[in-house]
Amino acid sequence: MARGSTEQRDRIFRKQQESITDFSFGQETATVFDDMLHRSIPFYDEIQRMVSELVADFAADGTNIFDLGCSTGNTLMAIGKTVPKERNVRLIGIDYSEEMIEKARQKLQQAQLGHEYELRDGDLNQGGYIDNASVVLLILTLQFVRPLYRDLLLANIYRGLKPNGCVIIVEKVLGEHSAFNRLFIKHYYEMKKRQGYSELEIAQKREALENVLIPYRVKENEELLERAGFKHVDIFFKWYNFCAMIAFK
Repeated sequence: MARGSTEQRDRIFRKQQESITDFSFGQETATVFDDMLHRSIPFYDEIQRMVSELVADFAADGTNIFDLGCSTGNTLMAIGKTVPKERNVRLIGIDYSEEMIEKARQKLQQAQLGHEYELRDGDLNQGGYIDNASVVLLILTLQFVRPLYRDLLLANIYRGLKPNGCVIIVEKVLGEHSAFNRLFIKHYYEMKKRQGYSELEIAQKREALENVLIPYRVKENEELLERAGFKHVDIFFKWYNFCAMIAFK
């Protein structure tokens, strides 16, 4: 997916802040979020391509495809280009940030997708409502759902999936051992520096995310899926402390 020429540069944490508040997905973040994603997520475009290909493999005629935590709509647009237009599917994006939803609405209108779509406000900490789904996506989303509510959300996804439907999860993860975890984080911050972020920006964003983004180990995410009822789980992408998984019902 090509980056837009009007994409604004992420400078949220560029200046020294007297006190760091919890990371927010409000207007300031929504305005620069696409740049933030491309500069903060390793192989972001490749992950989007892989996800959209897998969605096309599982998307069943007459079903819904849910993107939970859809943010500015990048994944929905990638799906719209990959899933054949003759496939009768409805794309449904859900996000609790009104500013993100508005940004997604503008982008999707300009993209002129070949499928029907709907954008909804929704708090995934409340479980989410999934129905008639062949695919459910959690792209860098589950990590922001409070751990107390993750089992409920995955159970609701499982119930709302059609037989042979799948859930696709992309997450920031912890290493299985503290030594690996330190190394993975070190190399991740090196990647962010190569993308133009300063040490101050990296440190301040890390502090802002501390109580908001709570990653699990890969095994813990697999156990979440298994408790929800998924029997077949596999990893299709892994880069240090980022992982993409697919499970089908």
